[in-house]
Amino acid sequence: MALCMSCGESSTTTVSAQVLLLRFFEKTIESFKHNVANLFCGILSCEPVLDPDLRRTRGQGMDVVVGDEFSNNKQFDGGGDPLVFNVLDSLLKGSLDRLKSMRDDISLVKKGITGSALNANCAGNEAIIKDLCLGGKLGPALWLRSKMIQKGFVPDVLTHNYMVNGLCNMRKLEKADWLIREMLDKGPSPNCATYNTFIKGYCLLDNVDKALHLFASMANSGTKPNRVTFNTLLHALCKKDLLTEGKKLLGKILDDDKKAASNVITSTILMDGSIKSGDIVEALGIWDSMLEESTPMDVISYNVLIHGFCLARDMKLAYSYSCQMLKRGLLPDVFTYNTLVSSLCKSGRLDEACYIHDVMLRMGVAPDEVSYKLIIQGLCVCRDVDKANGYLNCMLEKSLIPEPLVWNLIIDGYGRCGDIGNAFAIRDRMLSFGVVPNVFTYNALIHAQVKIGNILYACFLKKEMLLKGPFPDVVTYNLLIGAVSNAGHIHYALQLYDEMLRGGCNPDMITYTELIRGYCVKYNFKEAEELLAKLLKSGLLIDHVPFQILIKQYCKMKEPERAFQLYWKWLTVNKRLSSREIWSPARTVQNY
Repeated sequence: MALCMSCGESSTTTVSAQVLLLRFFEKTIESFKHNVANLFCGILSCEPVLDPDLRRTRGQGMDVVVGDEFSNNKQFDGGGDPLVFNVLDSLLKGSLDRLKSMRDDISLVKKGITGSALNANCAGNEAIIKDLCLGGKLGPALWLRSKMIQKGFVPDVLTHNYMVNGLCNMRKLEKADWLIREMLDKGPSPNCATYNTFIKGYCLLDNVDKALHLFASMANSGTKPNRVTFNTLLHALCKKDLLTEGKKLLGKILDDDKKAASNVITSTILMDGSIKSGDIVEALGIWDSMLEESTPMDVISYNVLIHGFCLARDMKLAYSYSCQMLKRGLLPDVFTYNTLVSSLCKSGRLDEACYIHDVMLRMGVAPDEVSYKLIIQGLCVCRDVDKANGYLNCMLEKSLIPEPLVWNLIIDGYGRCGDIGNAFAIRDRMLSFGVVPNVFTYNALIHAQVKIGNILYACFLKKEMLLKGPFPDVVTYNLLIGAVSNAGHIHYALQLYDEMLRGGCNPDMITYTELIRGYCVKYNFKEAEELLAKLLKSGLLIDHVPFQILIKQYCKMKEPERAFQLYWKWLTVNKRLSSREIWSPARTVQNY
């Protein structure tokens, strides 16, 4: 029984143990009776103790003696007979008393062990359900819940909240809705945290209408929304540029809760919504209201305001509020510095961005992958690839393995500068750190080879893609088709075009434009115009480039009539041609 209790077995197992224990007691009593009988026979076999009347019945057995004594109704005279029966009666009485006591104890233990074991079992199952939900194993958690309900034990509301949260995180809102309906039907009743979790799940899916409907239904279930409910809905409305509706919701909440305006989270959400809608003045008004109400500011509220100044390209105010953070005893975090670095890189102020990186290190804030990616991207755009490579080395020294995008930026930067050696060296280093090149990596290398005229090596890279992966895309084929077309190898360009179609890669406007250019290089104007007609029928978005290529060729060949025919065709294709366009077919004809 103690073992069953410690192992947490069910009540059925406990009752079985009790039956086995009773059977053990019965066998013990039977053995005791057998031993007493043997003792009694041993006493009868002792000559000095026996009565003379018993000597006459020697060999007739105990039944004859006992039967004669009771049939004759004789009195005991102090011989051996009353001693034997007294001993037997005393032993049997003691055994029965002990058995009765043990049965009473078993009954009490049964009542106690059933309650305690089931309570311990229920608590243990609830803990298992919570661990399964945290590990994302919602299927086993729901199965264990159903088994508990079948046995008459309903998990508490906290356990159900874990399951609802796990289902919402996995975007299984229908299953979460079913679980909440089960709670309303079988218990326990959902609390505010249950509804907050469910509302957050709908907001993650941008289903604000469902979230608002659920918010309205909370009152029907007798659950009062709290500040978390309101902030979740307000944030979702601001994300969808519904700031006005969010303010209306705020006014409704303020009627019930007069202290809601002093909440820093609510004010920060409103500031963020105003900034995203482009109203930095309103955001500053909310900030001033927070100061007047003595609302304790945090780093997030400062980050939101600094981000607004960076979007407005007002770096002076961004720096000013960053210093104000330090005066208030709030240390800027990595998001603060990344916001400043991003704005500086977009403005082309790379020296200041690199200085902010150094300030981060001195302030004890470790730059993350986003910090390095912003600086590397900005340096590659400004063609300072060697310095970008230096920041890549800093990342690797700090065991920050960048994503393929960072490697591709540097490879493309070296390729555009014509430094093929360093481009392939970065690719090899990328492989050594276990980062698999993607299609953009190969396209950058192919573009670098095409730029210096190594068409053969560019084709080798395409074959390497087919052998090792990833598969070439439309950009890959466009680079190769453009290279071989400009080189006058129109037949090989058409082979690449056919290979492109067989591989399931759909050509775009650039593909047809490069083929038209190839035909024009070989003076195959008939095929070029047929391909242009095919492009017009394809439904693809067309610009002026294919028309410009043919018009220039006709002008060079002193055939202005055919050039003007293409010009009028272009006007019919694009009727919205205006003087603001960079290129005009008419100006091209006039130049020739």
